[in-house]
Amino acid sequence: MKIATPRLILREFVFDDWPAVLAYQSNPRYLHYYPWLDREPEQVQAFVQTFIDQQQAQPRIKFQLAVTLRQPDSPSCTPQEELNHTSVPRLIGNCGIRLEAAGAREADIGYELAPEHWGRGYATEAALAILDFGFRSLNLERIWAWCNAENRASSRVLEKLGMHLSHRIAQDQYFKERWWDTLAYEITRPEWEAAISK
Repeated sequence: MKIATPRLILREFVFDDWPAVLAYQSNPRYLHYYPWLDREPEQVQAFVQTFIDQQQAQPRIKFQLAVTLRQPDSPSCTPQEELNHTSVPRLIGNCGIRLEAAGAREADIGYELAPEHWGRGYATEAALAILDFGFRSLNLERIWAWCNAENRASSRVLEKLGMHLSHRIAQDQYFKERWWDTLAYEITRPEWEAAISK
């Protein structure tokens, strides 16, 4: 499975992606909103293997894709031409959608990006593509997401997707010797259809 956007290719994970994932997950800026203090190769290999295992599920209910930059030396390529490109674009994060069970009419999305690529709209671009996949291809009626309440950049991404804040969960997680709140966002099919028709 591959999805092309103007600047990105979202594709299936392969095991050899783990060093690139380790590189960004070891960044202190990335780790700030996670319980981990650091990341070891074995942990990240298991992390990537989880996504590979999900690809084999029948029926498949989880689609976590590697987010890669399109070829910088081929700016004139269309997204479809880029899908057929033979070289390997740089992995900068992941983005995906997860159903609880086959046939579910709702799902949640999640994404993460290497800190050096924050603030460039890549997370929004990837998540919009996944949102589109959820409503069009999976025929969902509602998609939701959550983020750390202090991660304002992540909540802005969700708002740019057209999602609205449904509720705040106080003191939802305890790590790094303190409590953290969680924000839950959602968007329904009618809301999404109204947004894309503008």
